[in-house]
Formats: sequence, C-alpha cells, structure tokens
Amino acid sequence: MLRILLGTSTLAALSLLATPAMANEEDANIWLAQTSTINLGDDMTLWLEAQERFTNDASRLGQLLIRPAIGYKLDATTTVSLGYAYVHTDPLVGASSDEHRIFQQLSTRLAGDGRGVTVTSRTRLEQRFFEGQDGTGWRLRQQVRITAPLMGKARLALWTEPFIGLNQTRFQRDGIGLWRNFAGVSIPVSRQLTLEPGYLNQQVRRVGRDRTDHVASLTLATTF
Repeated sequence: MLRILLGTSTLAALSLLATPAMANEEDANIWLAQTSTINLGDDMTLWLEAQERFTNDASRLGQLLIRPAIGYKLDATTTVSLGYAYVHTDPLVGASSDEHRIFQQLSTRLAGDGRGVTVTSRTRLEQRFFEGQDGTGWRLRQQVRITAPLMGKARLALWTEPFIGLNQTRFQRDGIGLWRNFAGVSIPVSRQLTLEPGYLNQQVRRVGRDRTDHVASLTLATTF
C-alpha cells in the first residue's frame, strides 16, 4: 500500500512538473508557521496553528491562516480530528478574500517507530466557504511524510501533499488544484520545542497560466 501511495504521488508530481517552466508564473515566498499540540487528558488533544505567508518575492503579507482543531487518540499512532480554519488572502492584484473551512482529519503512522525511518499519513477532508460567494467546496488533501535520522537528534523531513477538489464552484476547480512537496530538517531544540526549516515547492493549477511558488519555510512546533 505504501509503495502504491508513494508511486502515485511521484508520478502525479512529475506530471505537474512536466509543464514547460516558461509557461508558469513563478514567485518566491517565505512561510512562517507556529504550531502547538496540547494534551487535554483522556486521549484528547488541542491543536493550534498560525501561518504567515509572505508573497510577491516575499515582499508583503499575502496570506494569513489560523487553524485550531480538537483531536482524539484512537491508539498510540492514530488520531482523528475535527477543526476549523480561517484564511485571509490579500493578492497583489484583485480583491482580498476571507475563507472559512471545516475539516475532518485522520493522522496515522504507516511504518517505523519514530526513531528510525518513519512514514506517516495525514488525510484531511475540507468543506470550504468564501464570504460573498455561494457554494461549498469539498476538497481532499493527502499528505505522506517520511523522516529519517541525521546527525545528532536532527532528522531529515520529506513530504508530499496533493489537494484534490471533489467538486467545482466559483472559487474551486475539480481535480488537483495544488501540489506541495517539502524537503527540510527537523531540529529538536528542547523536549517541548522543534524547529523545521526547509524548502517547499507549490504547484498551483489555474485557468490560464499555472504558478510555481518557491517557498523558504520555517515551522516552530511546541508540545505541552
């Protein structure tokens, strides 16, 4: 099953990248993320996340995301969650937008023990609503993440995540609309704090010219 997932992801990513580079718009971004996982007891967790995305050659705050979620641990390696996301987007050209999302999520470990090579999966189903626009966009996101030990306590972190529209609305196309691929390093600073710097490549499929975002990404993750 894992080989099928990884093989499918690789082929799909290559098909997206096969479009000639001259046909795509390109942008350099800086994305900063702060996450916190809080143990509430009785196998319940609270997830808090904020992201600031600097776009247009990282010159301005183009998008702000706030995303809380409540999770329940089914076992030591599997968690189901229910969450909400608010996304404010301020493009350089055109009107700004405010998006609200409800999402359901399943996170599980596919292989490994967290110390050696480890593979995890995150499946997220979103219902998307835009202020001032009719319709609900249903979208599936499937992330597969691999980590492996490096020097000391640092770990290599690689992941891929397609965003698949399950229906078409005024603001969402059906099929693959986004594809993100990440390569970085997970560095534990303390028992409660981890830094994860890296490079994220985002392919945005649009009517007309597609866009490629080259993202310098830094995540600060805390656990309580």
